[in-house]
Amino acid sequence: MPSSAPHGRVGRPPLTSRPQILAAARQLIDRDGWDKLTIRRLAAEIGVGATTLYHHVRDKEDLLLLLIHEYAEQIERPDLPSEPRERIIAASTAMHDSLAAWPWAAEVLTTDGFILRLGDSALWLVEVILAGAVDHGCTPAQSVYVFRSIWYYTVGEILVRAHSARARAAGELPVPRDFGTLGTTQLPNLAALSDQWARLAGQDTYPMALRALVDGLLAQVTPATPQSRRH
Repeated sequence: MPSSAPHGRVGRPPLTSRPQILAAARQLIDRDGWDKLTIRRLAAEIGVGATTLYHHVRDKEDLLLLLIHEYAEQIERPDLPSEPRERIIAASTAMHDSLAAWPWAAEVLTTDGFILRLGDSALWLVEVILAGAVDHGCTPAQSVYVFRSIWYYTVGEILVRAHSARARAAGELPVPRDFGTLGTTQLPNLAALSDQWARLAGQDTYPMALRALVDGLLAQVTPATPQSRRH
């Protein structure tokens, strides 16, 4: 006699609420990576049909956006300094730290146009950086240049570290090259740093480099004042 029991994993009730679906998607991403996430695979993971999930999300891209929105709402807003430069640095640091805790989100957001689909909960840091640049004296167009440059540096730093950590955990890092064997004629600076390279390259220099980057960007895009020209 055919069973009338619903299909799915035995002992696990079907998940039909959006919070439960997002929690299951986060677990799948943490375990296998965001690129392995599909609606069909997520449905199989939680023991429901794919059509059930489509009542809550349109597609994978929509699911990723919902996950990022949910995460962004949990980010604690830092106290923002009144000085525009320091405000830009504080917002950029908060953006870096939140994405470093969830590096797959940084990788998703590198897709062209993806950041424009984010909601207010995720875009307030962008607004703070743009406003800080404008308050410093940049035009609106220049403020976009400031943000974009900070964004590229921040995301690049996060992804390099995340990919390196993943490769290290899997034992897939290449054997470091000994630059000392090159001698001092071909690449003298690399040869001199051979025994220090791994330590120096692994240092966390984001805060220091961020300040240097912001100073350089603001100096480049902000017209000189009469007072600064006298100096």
